[in-house]
Amino acid sequence: VLSQSITKAVVSTQSTGASDDAKPGGDTIFGKIIRKEIPADILFEDDKCLAFNDIQPQAPTHFLVIPKKPIDMLENACDEDSALLGHLLVTARKIAADQGLEEGYRVVINNGKNGAQSVYHLHVHVLGGRQMSWPPG
Repeated sequence: VLSQSITKAVVSTQSTGASDDAKPGGDTIFGKIIRKEIPADILFEDDKCLAFNDIQPQAPTHFLVIPKKPIDMLENACDEDSALLGHLLVTARKIAADQGLEEGYRVVINNGKNGAQSVYHLHVHVLGGRQMSWPPG
């Protein structure tokens, strides 16, 4: 039942296309996770970001790191977001180490329709625990 409600929220979010800045974290499924309106398996949280396990993992370890600031996509990040973007990557590295991904991992940011972005709230995917292939996608 929870999986179905999360899937419905993702589908609903996808149909709107962009985040709504009226609420902290935007009005996407990720904004709802930030506000604790829906549950997530949270791995890390600070004042700038939140990290949680992906509900549809594509690898044995697959988590997301999202900014609490509602940035809909990397393309729309501004120069003032540089420190925040760096913080997301440093956080991803620390959690990857905590998750035992010492053999390596992949970091992915999907941007826009052709980049296969499914939720319009910037998010960093971290995938590991298996050998990745190249090229991706």
